[in-house]
Formats: sequence, C-alpha cells, structure tokens
Amino acid sequence: MVDVLSPVAGQRQAVSEMPDPVFATGLVGPGAAIVPLPGRQSAVSPIDGTLSKVFPHAYLVVSDRGPAVLVHLGIDTVQLHGDGFTSLAAEHQWVHAGQAIVSWDPAEVERTGRSAMCAVVVLDCPYPAVPLQEWGEHVEASEPLFSIEC
Repeated sequence: MVDVLSPVAGQRQAVSEMPDPVFATGLVGPGAAIVPLPGRQSAVSPIDGTLSKVFPHAYLVVSDRGPAVLVHLGIDTVQLHGDGFTSLAAEHQWVHAGQAIVSWDPAEVERTGRSAMCAVVVLDCPYPAVPLQEWGEHVEASEPLFSIEC
C-alpha cells in the first residue's frame, strides 16, 4: 500500500466529482479530488519520487516503488499558459513527499471562469483509491489523502 498525500489544502472529494469527464470517469486513474482553499498556496509532492513531468498547472511524480501520481491544478488550466503558476522544482528532480512543487492561487484560476478543483490520480493502476478520511472533510497540504495498492 502507498499513502498518497494531499498536494493542496482544501476539501477532499471523490475523483468522480471532478467537473471533467476524463478524470471523473476514472479514465486517467483512481484517486481523489480536492476543492482547494482560496489564496496563494504551494502544491506539494504527494509521494517520494522523481518529477517525471512538470508543467505550470500539473506535475507527475514517479515512485521507485512503482506508482506514478499525477497532480492537476484546476480544470482547463493548460489554457492559461502558465499565468498565475510558479514552478518551484525542476523536471527530473528527486522530491520528497510534502516538498513544494508549484505555487499558485486557486482564486485566480476561478477568476478566469475555470474550476480550481484539483485531481490527484495514480496512473496505470487498476485498483480503487481508499480514502483515509471521509470525503467532504478538510485536508491540509501534506496530510494523507488516500491509500492505494498497485
């Protein structure tokens, strides 16, 4: 079992609540969604691993133990071309769970008419995520979000 940490502070939700059918249907993988708190915050690494990909609005951390976890900050945020996001880590860098990766402000994303809801999903894993707390409860960045066996 791998414990996946919350990359941001906010309200934990089932990934099926994502306002994007690609995430909501589980097509990308099992995981969770987070309705982030407003205000500038740093999104952190959900696991120990290597930053395989880093975009202003999303990043992928690959564990030595197998799973790869994608963090996607907001919906359709690729269309912002990096505006409002600041990378704090570099691609191919080893990171520890809880290490800051991207600084952003969910309220700025919402001002553009987009959802700031974040997806935290495990790629290439056929098993469901097991929430470590009830959906709807508050979670801080770096707190355990879900467990998964891949």
